[in-house]
Amino acid sequence: MRTNLYGQPVGDPVPDWQPRPRPDASALTGSFCRLERLDASRHAAELFEADRADGNGASWTYLPYGPFADPGAYTVWVEQMAARPDPYFFAVVDTVESSPTAGRAVGVLSLMRVHQEAGSIEVGHIHYSPALQHRPAGTEAHYLLGSYVFDQLGYRRYEWKCDTLNEPSRRAAERLGFSYEGIFRQSQVVKGRNRDTAWYAIIDGDWPAVRSAFEAWLSPDNFDANGRQRSALQTRRRKVAPRESAPAER
Repeated sequence: MRTNLYGQPVGDPVPDWQPRPRPDASALTGSFCRLERLDASRHAAELFEADRADGNGASWTYLPYGPFADPGAYTVWVEQMAARPDPYFFAVVDTVESSPTAGRAVGVLSLMRVHQEAGSIEVGHIHYSPALQHRPAGTEAHYLLGSYVFDQLGYRRYEWKCDTLNEPSRRAAERLGFSYEGIFRQSQVVKGRNRDTAWYAIIDGDWPAVRSAFEAWLSPDNFDANGRQRSALQTRRRKVAPRESAPAER
């Protein structure tokens, strides 16, 4: 343990640390999707159409907005979000040529709560239409953002937060390599309801193994002729960085 001149424990030094730049990418391109800076004129109509496949609006339950009644209302929301530097929104565009939605925006996500001095940033406002759910492009979108955050911008900490009752979001965080850190009780009021918030994060020391697992999972040889995965992302991550055995109980 490191101590200062008073004998107090202190954290490890971070040599030559400088505040990190704000997100400013216009596009991030992968094999299954492309993340494009959200633009109402290019994306709003396509996103609204893709979201209509969620007929009962259940995908909006844990977000502080939505579902939207008509294209006009949704376009106004997109215009407002696209104008903000934080959250910094991307549209997820399907680039798989054989897909029925090829070339169209089918979801959104953002980088937010940007703390340049601490090197901390969060992924949030994630809303995937049915056309993006349970598809490689949805996973790749998170890989592209993680790579941008760590490999290009040089952040130290990448956060994921969600309502503790949002089990799909919690499972997604763990599947994608985020580590659970705890619960902030009564942290928000969303749509007139209490929200306890579960915190997850990837730090820069975690990222190399998480990135390797993403890249192995996204490799063409991990998918059969019908596009089904041969092995799960969690399996790939265990192969990259197998966990130590738990100590025996005493």
